Amino acid sequence: MRGGPAPRVLIADDEPLLRAELREALRQLWPEAAVVAEAADGYEALRLARACEPDVAFLDIRMPGLNGLEVARAFAARAHVVFVTAHQEHAVAAFDEGAVDYVLKPLEASRVARCVERLRGRLSLPPPDLTRLMERLQAAPAAPSAPAWLQASVGATIHFIDLADVVYFSAEAKYVRVVTDKLEAHIRTPLKELAETLDSAGFWQIHRGHVVAVKRIAAASRDADGALWLTLRGHAARLPVSQRFQHRFKGM
Repeated sequence: MRGGPAPRVLIADDEPLLRAELREALRQLWPEAAVVAEAADGYEALRLARACEPDVAFLDIRMPGLNGLEVARAFAARAHVVFVTAHQEHAVAAFDEGAVDYVLKPLEASRVARCVERLRGRLSLPPPDLTRLMERLQAAPAAPSAPAWLQASVGATIHFIDLADVVYFSAEAKYVRVVTDKLEAHIRTPLKELAETLDSAGFWQIHRGHVVAVKRIAAASRDADGALWLTLRGHAARLPVSQRFQHRFKGM
């Protein structure tokens, strides 16, 4: 381990709130570690890694520029890598192939705690060679990309809706309701499946029944019972935020 007794940590993720949450979790769970750098994209992560020489790098697999896999490949065996991902298949592959660890989005304190314990036990060892893991993950099918527009029905009429016009999605029985400023329509794609394609397009899942356009969030506030609700810009709806997704709003 370089830099004396304090482990040096790099966090690379394009979500500022997630970086802040991970930094705070490490402060509480691993107080002897020092977060020496944070990056919002892969190129910045690689530049900072070369400058700071971290002992541990938390890398979001899906980042702008270079993705986390490409950054990890460039690291070679110079740092212990922890992958941050919203996709379970990436996590399982990383763990099976012997990468230090992984954490899933949204972050769970218990999962980060187990990751820290493994890191403490492995920092005395050289970082593993991730070549085989990189080959396996990069050969895997890519996650579906977000559509530019949607076909949604209102009665017997099919509307073509620009994704940029969507305010939020809500699950309703066998359908998902698509809400824009001008209309409400329905699609048959399950909300969970839809959320996975929209994560990189400026949408957040905030509840098992709701996905919202981040640009339309005006405020997050708690009611008298402690429940968290969102108010939206230019729209009267108030949307609940479940406990699982409240980490997204710690900075709001």
